[in-house]
Amino acid sequence: MASGFWNIGKIPELRRRLLFTAGLLIVYRIGIFISVPGVDRVLLARALNQLSGTVFGIFNMFSGGAFEQASIFALGIMPYISSSIIMQLLTVVIPTLERLQKEGEAGRRKINQYTRYGTIALAFVQGYGIANYLVQGPGGAQVVRDPGFLFYAITILTLTSGTVFVMWLGEQITERGIGNGISLIIFAGIVAQLPSNLIETARYMADDVLQPVQAMVLLALVLGVIAAIIFFEQAQRRIPVQYAKRLVGKRTYAGQSTHLPLKINSSGVIPPIFASSILLLPATLSSFVGADWLSSVTQFFQSDAWFYNSAYVLLIVFFCYFYTAVTFNPVDVADNMKKYGGYIPGVRPGKKTAEYIDHVLSRITFGGALYISAICVLPTVIVSQFEVPFRFGGTGLLIVVGVALDTARQIESHLITRNYDGFAGAKGPRIRGRRAS
Repeated sequence: MASGFWNIGKIPELRRRLLFTAGLLIVYRIGIFISVPGVDRVLLARALNQLSGTVFGIFNMFSGGAFEQASIFALGIMPYISSSIIMQLLTVVIPTLERLQKEGEAGRRKINQYTRYGTIALAFVQGYGIANYLVQGPGGAQVVRDPGFLFYAITILTLTSGTVFVMWLGEQITERGIGNGISLIIFAGIVAQLPSNLIETARYMADDVLQPVQAMVLLALVLGVIAAIIFFEQAQRRIPVQYAKRLVGKRTYAGQSTHLPLKINSSGVIPPIFASSILLLPATLSSFVGADWLSSVTQFFQSDAWFYNSAYVLLIVFFCYFYTAVTFNPVDVADNMKKYGGYIPGVRPGKKTAEYIDHVLSRITFGGALYISAICVLPTVIVSQFEVPFRFGGTGLLIVVGVALDTARQIESHLITRNYDGFAGAKGPRIRGRRAS
């Protein structure tokens, strides 16, 4: 492992990519502390502390604390993610977009362009919503010094421009850096809150609010959750696929055996994000309306309530199946296998193959849904049972560990391509044979 990290600095291209990625992430974190003109961010941060159990708490987490800073990056990358999800759903519904998706690289570039246009539109709408929210005053606090048309115009333009800039940073990291740029921006926002959480934990221990035994149990719990995430995120169900011998032009291609990898968690972190957003709507509406009956309903949607956790699990299972059905089409996979002479041993090509893949995918998706539900619910339940004055979210850990694994895989592929051992290798560079010219 240590030799693998040491080899990273020996590859100029990989070193440049890592420095480029780190530089753009630093630019993003600096922009977090540049506030929208006309907003008192000190009053806003105090007001948002009282709204931590609403949608704004999730919004603030994924923006890396930019929302409570009234930052120009307050919208973060969420409009782009929402636009991407909408485009994926429309691809299934609209035949024109489905044909574009099947046209290869040119079609994907066109869909990406539509996604960018959708991002700007969503950022404009959400920017107006945030401007209106700031003018009304979160939690009764008057955070805007001079509300009016000029404030609305400047805020909407600033937030939309900030989202476009963050989207550009993510695309540049993906193209010229290392890892997925959009995921790394969310990763950086979540990890940036880790030092303050550690300081808060140390203060609790110093004040005897958190006992050392409780701290050790929580540390073991966090390590156990991380180990479980690593195990399940790398788990696959490999369906064997056999390709027959075929003749293409004047060349004969021999048959080969391979496999179709199906991930246990093919939907990523989308299900818990959607589920938590829906369940936090009552608390969000209660913060705006303030009706007594709505406050009573909100009690059922507390994070440690049985109704909230039960509904959370059911919604996660639903969105796991829904998102997997949208992003993975067994019929297309079966048709492509049949087109190139591939078949699953013991299963007839075509419709039967699609039915078999769908059957296997449905079974492993159920296991993946239970895994995500356990990761997102159990930490909250255990922390509430220990009566700890703070909580850590399984969703944040799921994102951080998943992005770290993906980035490590890309770094390791660069090391192996340049004739170096990966992170599990032993002694640095070695020659694997002369590359054909």
